[in-house]
Amino acid sequence: MIGPDTAGTPGGAGRRGTPDGADAMTVGGADGRDTPGGAGSGGEAVIRRAGEHGLLVETGALEASHRLDALLRADRPDGVVEIVPGPATVLVVAPGADLPRLRSRLSLLMRTAAAPGAGAAAADGVVTVPVVYDGADLGEVAALTGLSPREVVERHTGRELVVGWLGFAPGFAYLTGLDPVLHVPRLATPRTSVPAGAVAIAGPYSAVYPAASPGGWRLLGRSPMPVWDVAADPPAVLTPGTRVRFEAVTG
Repeated sequence: MIGPDTAGTPGGAGRRGTPDGADAMTVGGADGRDTPGGAGSGGEAVIRRAGEHGLLVETGALEASHRLDALLRADRPDGVVEIVPGPATVLVVAPGADLPRLRSRLSLLMRTAAAPGAGAAAADGVVTVPVVYDGADLGEVAALTGLSPREVVERHTGRELVVGWLGFAPGFAYLTGLDPVLHVPRLATPRTSVPAGAVAIAGPYSAVYPAASPGGWRLLGRSPMPVWDVAADPPAVLTPGTRVRFEAVTG
């Protein structure tokens, strides 16, 4: 999984236990059939075995991952206990399931998810995250970007972001769509502890820390809104595909 100190390398999300090149099948070849092999060409997806109980669908794009994730959750196949979307993959874990049958189901769903003109995955409105912008790195981010602290806040609150995937820790959502001006490197030396609710940026992503943990992202502020609750269903407030907007509030 991706950690908050590997912000620029999202390729590992959703790849747990994946044997490279093992038992792979391309979805949607030139003749419309699934064919064995490595990564497909022309936008084709690949389905690989991932450990004893999993299949990894290489969707090739974040939007396709979100669409496949939504299709699977809307009509979950028998035996599927975990669905883990990533930047260009969806891992499906199904202990005891008929994997060849599940593979065929995934290939059909992937064709739907990758079809020309397929819309974005449905989202239930926009989640507004209140933020007190008093973070320890706000001034440094301003210096790195050539903006004033106020302008940094305006840029951070000025556009809608989308949850790409979860990684590093339960409920840690990688928010995509950050204003390019705010793309700054992570800290050279990570902090040993970042408090829950910290709102941060690193590379092209923003995030709200769901719990206290080490981290090297640059802190812009803090949110009083919990984003992870083990007693809730789902426990994560920010799930893949969720649209998010930050809102400045006073402390």
